Amino acid sequence: MLEQILVLLPQVLFDGFILGFIYAMIALGYTMVYGVLELINFAHSEIFMIGAVAGVEVFRYLAPLIPNGYLLLAVAVVVGAAVAGLTAILVERMAYRPLRRRGTTNRLVPLVTAIGVSFFLQDLVRLIEGLWHNEFFLRMRTIEDLEGAFTLFGGAIFIQTKSVIVIVVSVLMLWGLTYLVNRTKLGMAIRAVAQDLSTASLMGINPDQIISRTFLIGGALGGVAGVLFALIYTTINPYVGFLPGIKAFTAAVLGGIGNIPGAMLGGLVLGQLENFFGTYLPILTAGNFGTEYKDVVAFLILIFILLFRPQGLLGQMVKEKV
Repeated sequence: MLEQILVLLPQVLFDGFILGFIYAMIALGYTMVYGVLELINFAHSEIFMIGAVAGVEVFRYLAPLIPNGYLLLAVAVVVGAAVAGLTAILVERMAYRPLRRRGTTNRLVPLVTAIGVSFFLQDLVRLIEGLWHNEFFLRMRTIEDLEGAFTLFGGAIFIQTKSVIVIVVSVLMLWGLTYLVNRTKLGMAIRAVAQDLSTASLMGINPDQIISRTFLIGGALGGVAGVLFALIYTTINPYVGFLPGIKAFTAAVLGGIGNIPGAMLGGLVLGQLENFFGTYLPILTAGNFGTEYKDVVAFLILIFILLFRPQGLLGQMVKEKV
């Protein structure tokens, strides 16, 4: 058993990183919105799903026209980000902004609204795909350029080209988002609105505009994550965003929700733990507990974090805004 564990370990660690990067990309969207509004936007799971569906449709219709797989993927990423970002703006304007203008102080109201929007988007995409293609499961078209692979350390680690793309895009997203928030005027305005919305409006900042742009950025990040998720796992459906979204939320809480590097760290840690348990639990229990129990790990981590370190690994305890 020990020999089997050691043989599998390099591949388990690498696969855990890939899974962690997927969670981290989704978690960045949660973090952006929470940092500004202190709103847990559970509809972000479906924004992620819409990005994945958009990517699948791009591959379906443009693959015959764009022979280069990398260029096709770049187009799919741009379209997925645009569609998901615009959907996020519509959600903010039609669902969250009216609540904000009414001065709703009960935090359960926007939370329940987010859940309702999530269900609506799931069934809307299901309706559209059902009428358009009469399909529930959507499969990402296989492109030869993106199906390459190589090994490291004498075959101990099998690495797909798609996995390398996920790592590169994730790191670029983290760097780009960090730069935007800390080094640009838009980032300064986002931080000002996050610090004190009323004072920011008195200083000439339009809070509604900044919040819309924040949703656009968060939605676009979720859309990119959706396209890459579809690329890696190939098959999606209108409900595919739920479980990755909940786990990404767990990753955001684990790293410190509202903290951008924390979202990335939380995603990587959660990906490693989930993949580790998913691989080794059947081995250590002689098959009595299967791989499906790996999902329990994410929710146990969420419970323990909320009990013992609610601010997360990189977060700080802050006073509640009034």
